[in-house]
Order: sequence, then C-alpha cells, then structure tokens
Amino acid sequence: MVHYDRRNGGHDFRGGHHNRKRRFREDDDLDRRPPRRPYQEPTHLKVRKQLLAIAESPLKKTDEEVKSIANTVVENCDDDDVRGSFVDLVSQLVVEQALKIPFIAAVVLAVNVKKPELAEETLARTAKALNEHFDAGAWREVKLSLRFLACLQGILEADGLFPILEELFSRAVDLQTASSEDSLGLEIVKIILLTIPYIMSSSASGFEVQASSLLEKTDIIASTPHALEALVDPYPGSGDDSGHEAQSVLGLLQKQLQAESGESWKLACIPRPWQTLVLEDEDESPPIPKKHELPSVDVPSPVCPGVRPQLPEIYFSVYADQEFETVPPVSSIASLILRDSLIDTISTLDYNRNATAKFLVDLDCYFAPDTFIKRATPFDRLKEVEVGKSTWKPEDVAVDAVFSQLLQLPNPEHKLVYYHAVLTESCKIAPAAIAPSLGRAIRYLYRNVDAMDLELEYRFMDWFCHHLSNFGFTWKWTEWVDDVELPIVKAKKAFIVGALEKEIRLSFAQRIRGTLPEPYQALIGEAKEKDTPDFKYSSDQTPYAPHAREILRLLKAKGPDSEIQTHLSSIETEASSLGVTDPLVPSTDAYVTAICYIGSKSLSHALSCIERCKERLLALGPISEAARRQIITSVMDYWVEKPGIGVNIVDKLLNYTILTPLSVINWALVDNIGRGMILTHAYTFEMVASTIHKVTNRIRQIVIARNQAELPEDQAALLDETLEKERAQMQVLFITVEDALVGVATGVVDEMAESRNQDTEGEGLLRSWGERWLRVFRRKMAVEEAWIQEMLNRQPENHDIVDGVDDGAKKVETNGNGVASTKELELDEIS
Repeated sequence: MVHYDRRNGGHDFRGGHHNRKRRFREDDDLDRRPPRRPYQEPTHLKVRKQLLAIAESPLKKTDEEVKSIANTVVENCDDDDVRGSFVDLVSQLVVEQALKIPFIAAVVLAVNVKKPELAEETLARTAKALNEHFDAGAWREVKLSLRFLACLQGILEADGLFPILEELFSRAVDLQTASSEDSLGLEIVKIILLTIPYIMSSSASGFEVQASSLLEKTDIIASTPHALEALVDPYPGSGDDSGHEAQSVLGLLQKQLQAESGESWKLACIPRPWQTLVLEDEDESPPIPKKHELPSVDVPSPVCPGVRPQLPEIYFSVYADQEFETVPPVSSIASLILRDSLIDTISTLDYNRNATAKFLVDLDCYFAPDTFIKRATPFDRLKEVEVGKSTWKPEDVAVDAVFSQLLQLPNPEHKLVYYHAVLTESCKIAPAAIAPSLGRAIRYLYRNVDAMDLELEYRFMDWFCHHLSNFGFTWKWTEWVDDVELPIVKAKKAFIVGALEKEIRLSFAQRIRGTLPEPYQALIGEAKEKDTPDFKYSSDQTPYAPHAREILRLLKAKGPDSEIQTHLSSIETEASSLGVTDPLVPSTDAYVTAICYIGSKSLSHALSCIERCKERLLALGPISEAARRQIITSVMDYWVEKPGIGVNIVDKLLNYTILTPLSVINWALVDNIGRGMILTHAYTFEMVASTIHKVTNRIRQIVIARNQAELPEDQAALLDETLEKERAQMQVLFITVEDALVGVATGVVDEMAESRNQDTEGEGLLRSWGERWLRVFRRKMAVEEAWIQEMLNRQPENHDIVDGVDDGAKKVETNGNGVASTKELELDEIS
C-alpha cells in the first residue's frame, strides 16, 4: 500500500486528478520487468527500403549504396523473403522509375559476382515480363525492360541483346512495308535506337560492329520524313528562316548515334556505377563474373499496337535560343537520353505529382557527374563557367521535358492539369531553382506565340494562368507593356487579353486589377468588377421590358408555368406585330436572360434554375432552330464581360441536350463570324474545341464498347448502327467548321470582301487567324478518323479504356517513404 498511498496522497480512493501513476527514483530498485527487446527491422524490408531509395540522395555515394545493397542480398540470399522481395522489386522498379535503371542493374551485376543464380533468376523474371509487355503492346514497358537488359549486357552470353533488337527491326520493316503512314514501326525503331547507348555504355565491350550494323539498317526508316509530321509541327507559321525548323525526334536520334559511333561511343551523360564494383573481402584481382544465356524472348508477329496510337514526335524545347546552353543541344545524344528518361518518369508516375516533382528536382543525381552545373546557378553566372565545363542546368532540362509533354501534339499522354501540377510542385520544392527557369520558358513561349500552333498557344495560356493563380498572380507584366497598345488581331495582344480573362475566372476582377501596372488597367473595366451583371430588362427603354420583368419575378417565386407562358405569349404577339420574323427569339431572350440573372450568384444556382426550366428549354429546339441559337446569344450577352462563365453555362446546356453541338458551332462560326474577329477571342476557341471534344469522345466510347470481347451480336449490331450515325454527325460538324474557317482564311466571307481595301494589314492578320484555326481542326479530324479506323481494325479486347488510354489502376510503390501505393491521381485536388 506504500506505493498506492504515494500516488493518492495517502487517501484510499480512486478519482480526482491525482490518479496517474508516478514513478520515483527508488522505484527502479523494485522493477522486475525484463528489459524491452530492441526492434530489429526484417532484412527483406531493409533491402527493400535501400533499393527504393538508391541514388536519390546527393549526399550519399552511389557506389557505396550499390555495394551495401548487394552485400546484404548476398549474405541473406538463403532467406526466401529477401530473395523474393529483391527479384520482385527489381522487376517493378525497372518499369516504374526509369531514372534508376542503371543503378538497379549495377546492384544485379554486383550480386552476380557472388550469387550468379540470383542474377539468373532476375534475368528470367525480366524476360518473362518483357514477353508480357510485347503481348500487351505496352511499348514503354518494353523499352524500359530492354534498357535494363542492355545495362546487363556484360553478363549476357554471345551477342546478348542484339538478336532481339534485330528481330524488332524486322517487325518495324514489316509495318513500314505494309503502310508508309504507319507510326508504330517508327516507335519500334526509336526503342531500338534508345537501347543501343545503354549497351555501349555497359560493362560489355566489343559490340561496336553490331551497333554500327544496326544503325545502318535503322537509317532507312529513321531518316525518312513521316507523312503526318507536318500536322504535329509546333511552329507551323514560323517560316524556314526563323530557327523553328521541325525536327523529328527519330531523325535526330539516328544522327546523334551515328556521331557517337564516330567518337568511340563516349556517351558521357550515362552513369556507369558498375565501374567501381568490388564486393567487400575480395582478393586484389576481381573475379570474372559468370555469364548467362538470355532467357527466351518472343517478339510476336504481327506486334500488338497497344492502347495508345503512336504518332511521329517533333523535338520541342523552350530554351532553344539562349545566350548560353542551359540544355543539351540537338547535336548531342544527351538531349534525347535525358529527355527520354524524364518523360518516362513523368508518364509512369502520373498518380503522384509530388514524387514526380521530387525526381525532376533531383535529376542530377541520376546521371554521370559533371553532366550538369550546380543546381540553382543563376543564368547570368554561366558566363563565369570555365571553357569546356558543362553549362547545362538540371532544372532547365527538367522543365523542358515537362513542357515537351504539356505542348505535345496532337494530344498529351495525360490530362493537362497533371503537367500543371508537376510544375507547381517542382516550384514549391525548389523555388530558387525552378522559378527562374519557368520565367525564361514563359518569355520564350510568349516571344513565339504568333508562330505557335493555335492549340498550343491556348494550352500555354491555360497553364500560365493556372500557375500564376498558385503564386499570388504575380508576374513581371511590365515586360510586355508595349504590346498592350497593339490591336486585338495581333497574337500577343490576344494572348494578354485571354490570359487576364482566365485569371479573373480563377479569382475576381478587383484582385487581378491590383496586380497589374497602370497601362493594363483599361483592359479590366468597371463592368468586369460587378459580381452580378445588370438585368437589361430593368430599363423601360428595352423592348418587352414589362413582360420580361414579370417573367423574372415568377421564376424567382417559382410561379406556375401557365403564368410564365402568358407573358411569353404576350412578347411573341408584340414581336409579331413589330414584324419580327421569328417571335420565339425575343421571348426566348427574355426567358433565358432571366434564368442567367437568377443563376448569377454561382454555378450551382444557374444549374438549379436550368434544371427547373429544362422542359421548356428542351421544347424550343425542335420548334425553332433560331430560338435554340438565341439561348446561346442570351447567355453570352448576359456574361459579355466574363465570357468564360458564359462558355461554362453553354457547356452545361450541351450536357442537358438543350443545345446541340451543331447549334453551338453555327452560332460561333456562322452567325457571328463577321470578318473573323470572333476567332481572336480565347473563349471562342474554348467553346468550339470543347464542343468538338464532346462529340469525338462519345464516338470513342462507342468504339471501345464495340471492341469488347464476347459482345452479343444484337448489341454489336446496335453499336454499329449508333456508331455510323454518330460518325456522320461528326463529319457534318467538321465540314461546318471547315467551310466557315476557309471563308476567313481565304478572305471570301462577305464582310471581309466588303472591307478588303480599307485595312490590308488587318485583313491579312484575320486571314492568318482563320488559317491557324483551320489547321487545328483539320488535325483533329484526321486524328479522330485515324483512331477510329485503327480501333475498328483491332481484335476485340478486354480492357476499360477512356479516350484511348487505359485508366485501370496499377499497383506500385515509389520509394522508401511510402509516397504512393496505387496509380491514382485525384485531379480535383490539383485543379
């Protein structure tokens, strides 16, 4: 009871605030508990953590990491958990963390010295996975698996990987022979060319003849321009003397490798961690590693095209015309080796933007020493770098790779918001390094905005505004102040106006106005600062004002439809007496304007009001096409100061099928085309492009559903019928767009023909807008038709694809810190 009395102040009760057990110094003499056993982490988890974190820290020596992991694996090779975990994780990391492949291969090479059977098991697992990737048409995984085997060329018997590359080349030749417009054959040749450098930089030697022979063969395909290259040129309006000549990635790669072969395959940027591999307790003379026969790899014939159609790539860089080289020039093989590894990392880690950003920031850890200058070195300090030393900035190379995907034509691999998020997170992780790089990228893109493909210009605009919204909307607007006075038909002025409109959508007008210098103030008028635009029928000067105000009152009070109809009928009667051709047009205007006014508080208010009035709105279209288009006019007129909101509401009306895609296209490109001025507005492109996307996406979903295996005949017939009808409607849509834009591009629309002699320069600029629009939508038409035809020619498959990309979840582990466990990206979090 002594201890009990101490705890309770001598009182025999429980409760109060003195009921916590207290320990006193003399209590230790009476403690008979055994000492707590120290926790020892299981060996297989230790190996797993070390392998996942290999080469990530610039503070650790990579060769020591490799030796440590290899020694641990060798010493515990009899442990099934260690052995299984090692083999599984190696095969997983190869296809998920491309930057680490040489270091993972170095661990396997080190293990092979003492435990060649474990290296053989790893080779077997890799070969098995490679066969599965071939069968699935997973060409990125094929490339990464071949890269891993290329790094292990030193422990492969005979010619090692070259027979597989030769067989792959024969498949590429078959594809090119069948069709000169085939792109999959080009992708296969690209994989071959990107594998050769890793073979030649491996621990193997004496393969120069095989590499040169293979290069001679690939030259036939790689040097031939593809028919579709002109469609994906990012600078179609630059001209031959502008320095923006479109260069095929495949053609560049072929030339770079031929140059490397003439310089004894230096390949200075590729890391070679296997050069310092000597396990502990080894004799002075290193043992000869055992060589293994490459397990059987079957390249199918014909090859599976995969779920993502392959298109020719054009090399794109945002650091092309600088005083100092901060990224490798296109004459260096490093430009494509670095770019390819980064793109693989960005694309495979799309489920975790934070992990992707960390890899980009730590880029210099994964390549040979002295490849890059020190991180965050200011641009103006590069002039102090010694002659012969590298001036390549790792942050510039990383940012350049992200932009090459963000601005990829015809479509990026992932949603645009993912690339936005990667750049944002990179900037947050290393602001001193990434922010100046982004600033120079923005300036380069803005300088070339008039020569850029129009779709890429709007992608750049979207990213620019989204990025500024994450960093207080701060930008050095004074640099562009001279362009504020330009007419709207100039691309730079149109970019500024469109960017400010998007910024207002992401914030509010008063805040954006406060971030701008004085010359920009006029671009944001007082009307834009109003949260709720005025109801135009509040003025008696507006025709039909009394009836329109009554309609507004009844809608607010949720009055009966019969009373609303009475006032609508009164407007129609009055309009008929005034000689209006279609009396439904003014009544629709009053009705829709009232809906917009009520819904102006928020999008949810607008959707709620549209939902209540849906039946009446749906009934307008079949009665009068003019009334249906008046719905769009009323919405855009009400939101004239904030057209982005109007475009958003039009999009929702399309979802409700109140509007049809053709009615939206006709409104934008037929009814309001005028001299073509509407083409200069960013919101017009957004409206038309999103409408086209809805149509093409629906057709893709139908094609995918039709391609499902074991589909009953009656359902297949129904889908075929639906597909035929939808394709016909899509073609009508594209023809309408084509006809309208050709009129502007050639200057034959009525208003342009009437005013041609008045403003020659202005008309020329408007015609250039028509040409830029025309190029975008011709490309979209060609891509969709090609995609549909390719998918229809395939055998039925069992996978769930959206927009031609498999969205199935893929399990993964990215690093020892448990960054991610599944391939999921919550886009709502980063939009």
